[in-house]
Amino acid sequence: MSAVKDYYLVTIELIKLLENEQSNDRDGKIAKVEGVLEKREGFMQKMKPPFSQEDQETGKRLVELEKNLAKLLAAEKAAIKKDLLTLNKKKQSQTKYHNPYEALPITDGVFYDKRK
Repeated sequence: MSAVKDYYLVTIELIKLLENEQSNDRDGKIAKVEGVLEKREGFMQKMKPPFSQEDQETGKRLVELEKNLAKLLAAEKAAIKKDLLTLNKKKQSQTKYHNPYEALPITDGVFYDKRK
C-alpha cells in the first residue's frame, strides 16, 4: 500500500477517534490521539512524488478530511481550554472564600494631609 493511502486510513482513524470517544478519560484520549498523530507524521514523511492517479484522487479526499480534522482538533482544544479556565476560576473563588479581605486596600491608621 502506498504512503498516501496509509496516511488516508490513519487520518480516518483519527477523525473517528475524535468524533466517537466522549469519555471522561481525557488523558487516555489525548494519549491515543498523540499516538495516531505520530503515525500520520511517519506516513507523511514517506510520501514522495511522483504520485499515481489513485494517490492524487486520495489526496483530493484528504484535503476535505484535513479540514474536518482541523475543526475537531480545534473543538477539543477549546474544550480543554474551557475546563482549564473553569478550574482557575474555582481556585480563585476558593481563595477569596478563605481570605475575603486579602484584595482590599487597608488604610487603617494612615493620616491624610489635605495640605499641599
